[in-house]
Amino acid sequence: MLGLASCSLVGEGGPGKGSGRQVADRGGAAGAQRPGGQRPPSVVVDVARTMALADRIEAVGTAVANEQADLNSTVTERIARVNFADGAHVPKGAVIAELVRTEQGAQLRQFEARLKEAEAQLERVQGLIRQGFATRAQLDAAQAAVDVAQGQVAAARSQIGDRVIRAPFAGWLSLRRISPGTVVSAGTPIATIVDYSRIKLDFPVPETYLSAIREGAPITARAAAFPGETFEGRVATIDPIIDPVTRAATVRAILPNRDLRLRPGMLMTVEVESRPRTAVVVPELAVVGLGEQHYVFTLDAQNRARRRDVTTGRRQDGLVEIVSGLGAGERLVVEGTVKVRDGLVVAPVPRGQAQGAA
Repeated sequence: MLGLASCSLVGEGGPGKGSGRQVADRGGAAGAQRPGGQRPPSVVVDVARTMALADRIEAVGTAVANEQADLNSTVTERIARVNFADGAHVPKGAVIAELVRTEQGAQLRQFEARLKEAEAQLERVQGLIRQGFATRAQLDAAQAAVDVAQGQVAAARSQIGDRVIRAPFAGWLSLRRISPGTVVSAGTPIATIVDYSRIKLDFPVPETYLSAIREGAPITARAAAFPGETFEGRVATIDPIIDPVTRAATVRAILPNRDLRLRPGMLMTVEVESRPRTAVVVPELAVVGLGEQHYVFTLDAQNRARRRDVTTGRRQDGLVEIVSGLGAGERLVVEGTVKVRDGLVVAPVPRGQAQGAA
């Protein structure tokens, strides 16, 4: 933050002489006495400068895993085998647990035998058709028997598949919740698999700020678990639906998490920057407010103050953005505005000299 200091100037001269003398001043007219023998008021001056600015929106969000799923049993059966350890990483398709499937295995073998027999019968009928010793109806019946047998085999394999719990994606498994021999029913949770190699950070943004957020905008997040550290990411999606109660939409950002330090469920503070730009800025003390209007005092070549109406933007670190009304490089009064009026000649003190004197 930029600090400001004022410094008053005292003229030289003995009693009875000060009112009749002019004080030498590098500014020319700035050193001339005002009517009535008064010296021009001393003010601290500086020039309007440019700096990089961006709108900043702050919110509180919750970390969500990139992928997360509860692995549940779809049938009622006894656990035959558990194939994972607590917190283990497994690839996609890995077998997590197996349920008893003895009966289904026997049915599968039975249906496969029926299918083999039906296919053999179909081949015999096709041979007889070519020789003219079988009818079309016999061929259709043989084909239907094959189709039925194929359906029975597929159903038996599906029932066996329901008794094998597999990982739907690569990820880390939660703590074990079951042991071999446990009888589970449909819907019983066996484990939770989570992929948090990257984090989805969901946070609400009021509808009044949605126009300032766009997909791809950079964000900075902080977690209480890692004080002083920041995590960089980007806005991925903006929910098209606004909550009618809170009047806010959920924004989702993606944070890389290669070292797996961030965990799903963490509370994180978010800062979103939008509309990056180069803007003209001046110290806050230079801007005078009058109702909803704002103005500054600029100086011309004769150090005469001129009131200039300006439009202000955001404030940051003791500086005010000037949207319109003032250009970069113009001289203006940054301290002592209470002593200035439009058209008044002043004695300017460069800001650097005033700070050094202070």
